[in-house]
Amino acid sequence: MKKEFTFSYRHLKSIDELTDDQKKVFAAAEKACKKAYAPYSKFKVGAALLLNDDTLVLGSNQENKAYPAGLCAERVALFSYGAQHNTQGIKILAITSNGSMLKNDQFFSPCGGCRQVMAEYASMQEAPYEILIKNEDGSFLIFESIYNLLPFTFGTK
Repeated sequence: MKKEFTFSYRHLKSIDELTDDQKKVFAAAEKACKKAYAPYSKFKVGAALLLNDDTLVLGSNQENKAYPAGLCAERVALFSYGAQHNTQGIKILAITSNGSMLKNDQFFSPCGGCRQVMAEYASMQEAPYEILIKNEDGSFLIFESIYNLLPFTFGTK
């Protein structure tokens, strides 16, 4: 039996098309990106969570000589949220990058490990949250939930 999976996302051409909340969390992700430690890959990533009470939680990628001891920006932000016992819930996760790893016409996308962690936090709060990703060309991808990026999460029935 053949089955298909389809998903949808919005592709916005510029920051001017973002809502106020999206602009706020994206600005925080840009700030986090500047604090990334990426001396090996030279690819900095920043992530920010906008919580339901308008709190911002930041994360940036942190590399280490003892690869793979580093951690991606998305997981730094989400684990920080979890470590602080936040219970107000995540509204938006914004992700941005800086580096020459991607070409201008390529989309930026979280790794599989980060996608699984995103799914875990959506499951824990029993509600999806929006994912906002800035591409190298200045455009944005907006996903209504992690399940549009990772349809078959680990442990899915």
